[in-house]
Amino acid sequence: MSRKNKEIKRKLSSLTISIITIVVSLLWASAILWAIAASFRPPNIPIGRGSSWFAGSFSFANYIRAWHMAPFLLYYRNTVIVVFGILAVQVVTAVFAGFAFANYEFVGKKWLLFFILLQLMIPTTALLVPNFATIRHLGLYDTLLAIMLPYFGSAFGTFLMRQAFLEVPYELVEAAIIDGCNWRQLLQHVYLPPAIPSLTAFAISSVTWHWNEFLWPLVVTASNKSRVLTVGLVRFTQLGEIGAQWPLLAAATLIVVGPLLIAFLVFQKRFINSFLYSGIK
Repeated sequence: MSRKNKEIKRKLSSLTISIITIVVSLLWASAILWAIAASFRPPNIPIGRGSSWFAGSFSFANYIRAWHMAPFLLYYRNTVIVVFGILAVQVVTAVFAGFAFANYEFVGKKWLLFFILLQLMIPTTALLVPNFATIRHLGLYDTLLAIMLPYFGSAFGTFLMRQAFLEVPYELVEAAIIDGCNWRQLLQHVYLPPAIPSLTAFAISSVTWHWNEFLWPLVVTASNKSRVLTVGLVRFTQLGEIGAQWPLLAAATLIVVGPLLIAFLVFQKRFINSFLYSGIK
């Protein structure tokens, strides 16, 4: 095959990938665009076949009504406490566990790592009953701690930090040990700085996952004092005799996911770079 044909084939392949990416992106974005359009639909204009997207006029009535129908400020407070409380503990446990697996040799190290990674293959729903029984036994039902407790240890975070620490050249570790560094100084000055992109990528994944989580908070909460945003959306699916009022539900949903969307749009370059440098695909 000539060089010119190879170049044409490469360009066609690149063009095909670009077209597929654009199509998939439009399909993914269509749901969000419809929710935005529906949320601004005036309440007195029902969604019909001919006007499922735009109603000809815009109104903030759905947002105002949704905001007053649920204690969103309380839900936001609970969600922020849960999400960043989990993240704070996960960062500590994942960093120390990853450091131990990368830097030390001990009996049963491979088996312990195997059982930790085995958790990644266990569906979350399979652990609902035993976790719920544990929460009830500890007397933590309907508390924010009940939502956070099962996630204080992260198998994914441990594996990610271990891999990041293994990439640190051992010559730097040896030089630091010769200079008299103890394990805390090794972790702080040798292992952590090059692992910041991996830690940032894990933090983004953790915040996104727990901000959007629904099933476990629904199971272990029973009142507004401990409900998070996703659980608070349930009341908007139970309005009316014929089911959900979609414009109102769309407005409430955008109130919930809005902070994440805005954060991504503002910091998207940092988000993407963190995942690229950490090796997460």
